[in-house]
Amino acid sequence: MDTHSIGFTIFLVFTGAALFATLALFARQSLLVAYILLGILLGPWGLRLVDDPDLVRDISEFGIVFLLFLLGLNLQPQDLLHMVRKTTLVTLVSSLVFAVVGFGVAIVFGLGWLEALLVGGAVTFSSTIIGLKLLPTTILHHQRTGEVIISILLLQDLLAILLLLLVQGSSLGNGLPAFDLLRPLVALPVLVLLAWLLDRYVLLPLIRRFDRIQEYVFLMTIGWCLGMAELAEWLGLSTEIGAFIAGVTLASSPVALFISESLKPLRDFFLILFFFSLGAGFDLGVMRGVLAPALLLSVLLMVIKPLVFRVLLYRTGESLRRSHEIGYRLGQMSEFSLLLAVLALDRQVISVQASYLIQLATLITFLVSSYLVVLRFHTPIAVSDRLRRD
Repeated sequence: MDTHSIGFTIFLVFTGAALFATLALFARQSLLVAYILLGILLGPWGLRLVDDPDLVRDISEFGIVFLLFLLGLNLQPQDLLHMVRKTTLVTLVSSLVFAVVGFGVAIVFGLGWLEALLVGGAVTFSSTIIGLKLLPTTILHHQRTGEVIISILLLQDLLAILLLLLVQGSSLGNGLPAFDLLRPLVALPVLVLLAWLLDRYVLLPLIRRFDRIQEYVFLMTIGWCLGMAELAEWLGLSTEIGAFIAGVTLASSPVALFISESLKPLRDFFLILFFFSLGAGFDLGVMRGVLAPALLLSVLLMVIKPLVFRVLLYRTGESLRRSHEIGYRLGQMSEFSLLLAVLALDRQVISVQASYLIQLATLITFLVSSYLVVLRFHTPIAVSDRLRRD
């Protein structure tokens, strides 16, 4: 058997995921934790049965795209605009606080000021996948919670893109022109306008004409989602933002519910691959050297992030209960943190130790935060919820 084939890798991932997911549910753990641990076990630093985690990760990126697309389908545009205006100050103030924490920990453990700045920038973001994958959509309370979370995450994505552009410019030694730094802020309204025009005058008329053919609607919506994701990336934004805008523009369509239900299995397939590749990609040997600062940084963030979000959201008029819950659901680092750490290392902007500090802290906050959310709040993991109530 060719142990390096993609078919054998898929077999290992999903057979192992089924086993680990069963054990995780009995242990009242998040399924996301199970997928990450499986990746560590089977990856290059475990049993070495999967020796090319980058290939799996490249494929798995579609899971994040579909996740944001489906979330956009559940948000009306007018509600989203209202929430973004309300959470702008919350996002900016919280990001500043988290950046100071990350910078301080990096300086204490002997990193240079540039590396410390990048560590501070990396810890400001929260995970889109964990924050929203563990959010139930069937409870009215969580519909409002989801709107607040996605508006904060959307603004964080824009900040992450600007930081990635700065890293790319620093690697060239001459910085980036001001136009390139402002490009995402200009590109976003352009993308929204294009999405609205194409949706109103092309996509919806075609769907209405052939809506009885479900296969056609399914194919059109996948093409729409991926097409907007690629257009967003071409404009200098992220594929996740493009997919989210594609979903929002279809939210008022009568076929939105059908699309949402049809794409959920496809989304879950790719997300399992994403979290597996995340675990398989970690170099456990290097991480031993940054374990102490990563643990300190993780603990500080998981204590401070929920508190800061709770205080800021409560001051904007959210209920104390909802503010408390949102704080915990956003209490981890982000996929963008991993991307920033890898990119900065590839561009030789930071050292291996600084990069792995970010990566290990991200993994720890992923594991602990997802466990706390499953333990304390409603999630789509119905079996775990029933076990907890019993």
